[in-house]
Amino acid sequence: MSKSIKFSWMLLALLLLLGSKAHAQSVGGLLTAAQTAYNKQDLPRLQAYAQQMKAQGDILAPYADYWIMLLQLSTSSNQDVQNFLQRYEEFPFADRVRGEWLKKLGKNKEWQTYFAELPDFKRDDAAVSCYTMQGQANMGFGVDADRLRNFWLVSTDLPSNCTLLFDEMFQSGKLTEEDAWGRFRLAMQDGKISVAKAVSRYIKAIDANNIGLIDRVYNNPQQVLQKQSISYKSRFGRALNIYAIDRVARTQPAMALDVWNSNRAQFNSEEQAYMWGRLALHAARRHDPGAANWWLLAEGTQLDSEQMAWRVRTALRVKNWREVLYGIEAMPQVEQQAAAWRYWKARALKEMNRIPQANAIFVPLSLEHNYYGLLATEELGDVMMTPGIAYKAGNEELKQMEGRPAIQRALALNEQGFRWEARAEWAAAIRDLDDRQLIVAAEVAFRNDWIDIAINTSEKTRLTHDFALRYPTPYRDMMQTYVKENALDEAWVYGLIRQESRFIGVARSSAGASGLMQVMPATAKWIAKRLGMTGYQPGMITQLDTNMRFGTHYMRYTLDRMDGQALMATAAYNAGPSRPKRWAGQEAMEGPIYADTIPFTETRDYVKKVMANAYYYAQQMGHRSLPLTQRLGTVPGNAGVAETKESAD
Repeated sequence: MSKSIKFSWMLLALLLLLGSKAHAQSVGGLLTAAQTAYNKQDLPRLQAYAQQMKAQGDILAPYADYWIMLLQLSTSSNQDVQNFLQRYEEFPFADRVRGEWLKKLGKNKEWQTYFAELPDFKRDDAAVSCYTMQGQANMGFGVDADRLRNFWLVSTDLPSNCTLLFDEMFQSGKLTEEDAWGRFRLAMQDGKISVAKAVSRYIKAIDANNIGLIDRVYNNPQQVLQKQSISYKSRFGRALNIYAIDRVARTQPAMALDVWNSNRAQFNSEEQAYMWGRLALHAARRHDPGAANWWLLAEGTQLDSEQMAWRVRTALRVKNWREVLYGIEAMPQVEQQAAAWRYWKARALKEMNRIPQANAIFVPLSLEHNYYGLLATEELGDVMMTPGIAYKAGNEELKQMEGRPAIQRALALNEQGFRWEARAEWAAAIRDLDDRQLIVAAEVAFRNDWIDIAINTSEKTRLTHDFALRYPTPYRDMMQTYVKENALDEAWVYGLIRQESRFIGVARSSAGASGLMQVMPATAKWIAKRLGMTGYQPGMITQLDTNMRFGTHYMRYTLDRMDGQALMATAAYNAGPSRPKRWAGQEAMEGPIYADTIPFTETRDYVKKVMANAYYYAQQMGHRSLPLTQRLGTVPGNAGVAETKESAD
């Protein structure tokens, strides 16, 4: 190479280096610049940033190497990838690299290397699962039939490489046409039309001439039913009509039931049981008393998890404790272990005067620091309980925890706005910590204003706890002004904020709610008008002071609309003020039953967590600590009174 050409390359490299530094500074750091280069697949620039980060001793330099490996993975040798994984095995991103490498190995059918690396892969990945089963079949290991069928029977779309596996499994007879019908029904039931069409190619009765009927029934199920445009004579036609009735039943239950009653004789017994199960589910969500009988008519079909849950909730609404117990015991064992079903099973046993059996469930449940643990404790009454051990982190422990490289990386990533990577580092850092170490780590997070992680970490302790970390009270001086102004229970307000945002002031939901108290834009505009604010701008809702003022005002509004019933007001804050009264029964209902039979999954979980939070906050704040059942109260019967015109719903 001539001196002039060599000089030109050196000059170009220098200019690139200087340009990289300037660019990195302009966008807020070398790591941000490196990620931008990765997103643009600009390997030379990414490599330049990696060198700069290493030269500066940046503890986050491995992330640039990680992105380089992802860009080079398709051309890297197996030895290069293994060397990378050995070098960075302690980093959470190593598992992603291994997963992508496994997909490469599976695609190339390098099965020996694939199965040698597979045991070290920790995550669930559908593409890897398909390659694993394909590899097992190709190497003569045999595919677990139950695993294959469970993997197949989902309504979600699966990675493209899974199609190769399924083709082989149908050709070999490991999957049958009945399996195809099962997934077709499931996909239609969940409205996954593209999946249903893809599955139809494994069903001989569905061909290109009639596949368009799937679109017709999806686009206008009511018209299909009214015009009877799809015959009931074929299995395919009956499946489409079942789907049409199912869809219409969600919004027009009377019409769906009429069509069903007029035509159900054209369906076989299995199809009838399935349809009754679908109708029962929709009726149960509406709190329609007819659901109880329809669950009985569905005995001939396999209910899914949602249906099993709503069968129990239907019985709860009328306190049919025998049916509650029967419904829970019909669930798979893993689902019965959920705290909700352990509690309600124990309640059913207690109501049936089977006290020893009930207490055998209540006692261990009462040791859990959550909504159902509190309810279980109150059910036990005077039974002596062993309280958890309280612990506060010491300075020396904090220094040691802060010195851990993974903790330092997590904090640095969070500081630079790499929230997903920061959380992954943190999760890896605390994975094997004991209770006291978790409390120390939570304190480190809290002192670095990473409040949501401090809460999440402190919640992982089992026997030793620091409830001040679990239930922190940031911004309390400012908050108390608005709490007093609106005459609210401070513990309830903090309980709601903890659930809404985990005290992340910049939090924004997928629905557009913003700030500490997650106020929706339309609601904020409505509140500003009520408060007589002039010059209100949408961006103001993210300001801490404004967000607190609006959120507490809306809490007061919902509490007044719900006649002082805090449980219903909590539901109104989440789902809008017009719904909670419609969810009440004809007769007065105990709060826990009301909470567990709210139709919306998000709201149902939300109110339980907020009310449990309020209980714990009252203890932390030194307020009068009401039992949780008293906080939940009794929901009045016949609550569906006329609504006022003024509403933010």
